[in-house]
Amino acid sequence: MPKLVVDAHRLVGPVPFDDLPVDPTADMDRLGIGRAFVTHTLSLYSDAQAGNDALLALDDHRLVPVPVVVPGVPGASAPSAPGEVLDWDVRLIRLCPQRHRFDLTGPIALSWLAELGLPVAVDLEETTPAQLRALAERLPGQRILLLNPGYRRLRALAELLTVAPNVWVEIGTVNTQGGVEWLAERFGAERLVFGTGAPVADDCGPRFLLDHLALTDGEVESIAAGSLDRMLGPEGGSR
Repeated sequence: MPKLVVDAHRLVGPVPFDDLPVDPTADMDRLGIGRAFVTHTLSLYSDAQAGNDALLALDDHRLVPVPVVVPGVPGASAPSAPGEVLDWDVRLIRLCPQRHRFDLTGPIALSWLAELGLPVAVDLEETTPAQLRALAERLPGQRILLLNPGYRRLRALAELLTVAPNVWVEIGTVNTQGGVEWLAERFGAERLVFGTGAPVADDCGPRFLLDHLALTDGEVESIAAGSLDRMLGPEGGSR
């Protein structure tokens, strides 16, 4: 069992047609998750700015904010300029190009990301492997955490990891037998990150998977927290 488990993908806030716990820390305690990187659901499903305001108002060192950024022309972005994102002093941001209707590899998004220099988290359902390859090629220094890759697209995922060394993968939905081990053997456990997508998605399954991987203790420790820490850099928030 790893000494420290950090959930790289968790949500707080209301979800349409569902009731979620206001405070996720009880579930985190139950599963032995020490810290979680969280995005507010309002930012995903409704108003990015309102959700970010609520997220940044959280005062719990175990919940590390991952605000949603919407690059755009003045009046069509959230926030209004890249400088405001830097003022938040966050270590990871989330992009939702499909939900918020912007071009992930368009000139404005590329300009924002180049100025920010921050790692980004992107759900695979929000984009395509081709778009991610293009982003990695145009901004080779851009660190990308791919969320919810699933297990049915391992072939496309492997191709992406082969050509884009600046992409890391959240393992929460790689729940086919031996899938995580297959990725670790080919690309290294240091490119795999523990995450759940909870409480919209199940967190017990990924947590059970982490404890039962057919990998070395060092590889499991890396997936549980170390890979994310390295992706975020020396000031990474998983410490």
